Amino acid sequence: MASRKQRGDYDRKIAGLYDLEDTIGRGHFAVVKLARHVFTGEKVAVKVIDKTKLDEVSKNHLFQEVRCMKLVQHPNVVRLYEVIDTQTKLYLILELGDGGDLYDYIMKHDKGLNDSLARKYFKQIVDAISYCHQLHVCHRDLKPENVVFFEKLGIVKLTDFGFSNVFKPGKKLETSCGSLAYSAPEILLGDSYDAPAVGELTVSSFCSF
Repeated sequence: MASRKQRGDYDRKIAGLYDLEDTIGRGHFAVVKLARHVFTGEKVAVKVIDKTKLDEVSKNHLFQEVRCMKLVQHPNVVRLYEVIDTQTKLYLILELGDGGDLYDYIMKHDKGLNDSLARKYFKQIVDAISYCHQLHVCHRDLKPENVVFFEKLGIVKLTDFGFSNVFKPGKKLETSCGSLAYSAPEILLGDSYDAPAVGELTVSSFCSF
């Protein structure tokens, strides 16, 4: 009984540093929770991954996600602050957006945005993707739900590198992944693909405010 209580306390307070609060997102093997730093009071997003439910493919995706997010440090990419690893769970401590995601934003503006505002956000997304490609990192799940707003800063940031990978220039990738509604034809057909080209095609498809 005592050990079960200790596990529950640990799940609510990660390593004595973060108090976990409401769930703000959910995936196959992970939940994203709002959290607050115990000492500074700073709010963060915490992606909690249950390692006991991961198969080898999922473990590889997780390794690549952490690796890629550590590589990519850009004003328009959500920052990975730290990684806390336990026996059964992995906690990714992430920068928290304060304005929802691009999908919700588009739904709220059914008449579209003015050109100057659309160009502003589109440029920020392209800057983030271009920077990733310079580091030979491809996101592979570009969609409105993975672009979050930081309203106080007046910017958007790319998030969720769960399908990301490092590529070698000139060498095509084989893994078919991402969200079908935003996938390039090569991925839908199961063909090998050039990572930067597919990324550029995908972002142009969902950024037509």
